[in-house]
Amino acid sequence: MTGDGTGDGRRDRRRAAAGAATAMFCVGTLTAVSPALHDYPVYGGQALRYAAGALPLFLVMRARRLPHLRLNAREITLIVLLAAVGLAAFNIFVIESTRYADPATVGTIVATVPIILALAGPLMDRRRPTPHIVVAAAVVAAGAAVATGLGHATLLGVLLALGALACEVGFSLLAVPLLPRLGAIRVSAYATAAAVPLLAVAGLASDGRAAIRPPTLGEAAAMGYLALVVTAFAFFCWYDALPRLGPERAGLFSGFLPIGAIVSSVLLGTGHPGVPDLLGAALVIGGLLLGLRPRRAPLAAVQAARTPPTREPAGRPDGRARPGRT
Repeated sequence: MTGDGTGDGRRDRRRAAAGAATAMFCVGTLTAVSPALHDYPVYGGQALRYAAGALPLFLVMRARRLPHLRLNAREITLIVLLAAVGLAAFNIFVIESTRYADPATVGTIVATVPIILALAGPLMDRRRPTPHIVVAAAVVAAGAAVATGLGHATLLGVLLALGALACEVGFSLLAVPLLPRLGAIRVSAYATAAAVPLLAVAGLASDGRAAIRPPTLGEAAAMGYLALVVTAFAFFCWYDALPRLGPERAGLFSGFLPIGAIVSSVLLGTGHPGVPDLLGAALVIGGLLLGLRPRRAPLAAVQAARTPPTREPAGRPDGRARPGRT
């Protein structure tokens, strides 16, 4: 994260904050669009979504003349894990958890991701978590939970939702080592493409040859939106912001997930925000303001900066000149 205090540094942070908020807001609209795909085979539909999402990312790479870098064994492993955990397994856990728990319960559990990132991010860098960011993450998670609602669940539903939470954390932490060399576009494109065969295999195991069929016009429109906006655009925005903010601060923007769901449901006429929705949104914004406030330098450091440095006198204490070197 850029922290030089210059105008460029502040602009960089504002860009990163806007990107992270945009990414999570777009992902939040998933819940309003997904009902259009209820009749389409789940895993085959996800495979098509990621295949269609990878295409514009590779086209952007070509337009920007970004060469395909030769990946080492560690990078290949991380890309496969990112696709398997952060994309394919996340979808599987979310889908299966809703069979044994209310979507509200699943959303509430996944909404605790800012707390996990606020703790795990610093620990990966071998430093202590920042107390005010941990508190801010708890406020954001509480706001997301209030906006989503609590619902009810069986023990299996809770365990599956916890699996989705772990995958959501992996979506960020597994990408952190890749971003400095590969950049946001390559990581987004490679991970999205790698998820396609994983979900295709899951679809064949679940639905056989019926895993993929020609979509209807409404299903095609929904898939197109998920591919272009929720996948290609949102993934790039998130991975562009992640190294600039760091996982602990970027995680705070996960609170925009329920806000995106609320706004999109209103625009599509599928829902109307109530008091819990507005209260949850207010808590999310309050948590963000707390977590993103500039850190104050310690008082001792400020006083030291204000104190002019003392210069050693040119002569010796007895007033005589210092002897020169021989």
